[in-house]
Amino acid sequence: MKKKLVGALSGAALLLALTGCGSDDSNDQLDAWAKTVCDQASAQTKQINDANTAITKVDKNGKPADVKAADSAAFEQISEAYKALADIVSKAGAPPVDDGAAQQKATVADLTKASTAYASVKAKVDGLDTTDQGKFADGLTAASAEADTANKTAEAALNTLRKGEVGKSMANQTGCKSPASAPPVSPSAT
Repeated sequence: MKKKLVGALSGAALLLALTGCGSDDSNDQLDAWAKTVCDQASAQTKQINDANTAITKVDKNGKPADVKAADSAAFEQISEAYKALADIVSKAGAPPVDDGAAQQKATVADLTKASTAYASVKAKVDGLDTTDQGKFADGLTAASAEADTANKTAEAALNTLRKGEVGKSMANQTGCKSPASAPPVSPSAT
């Protein structure tokens, strides 16, 4: 059950690592838009990575109350990060490409939906009974399934930004490049 939660978070932690081929064609306006978004998004990516790391540090045989507290805090952090990402993309305006307004609208809607979904997962975790190990494990399994759905929504949002010229421009920005190494997912923590 913890393995699924960590898997969902692991995927979420790397979502902003936007990749793509660089382009020799320079679009200064698009590059400026991408830089604005990426420079601000890097802090949110760090927040997601930190949440993932916190979950992996909880011992699989730890007390249910400790697992609950770590998971709840992590899901809250992730929810806040996706809300902030939605705000960043919203405030940046539409990227200066043909379908920029549609891309922005779809991305903001999906990031907002992901934020809400992670807030719901946090609420579900907060409501778990830690006095009954079996019920607690079942609750974590259900929360894990919800986290997986939230992760897919967030990925859909970011895939919208990865399209075409916008994705190429973002891939060239320091704030959107893949980190040198992702936080380790320790088998002992799953």
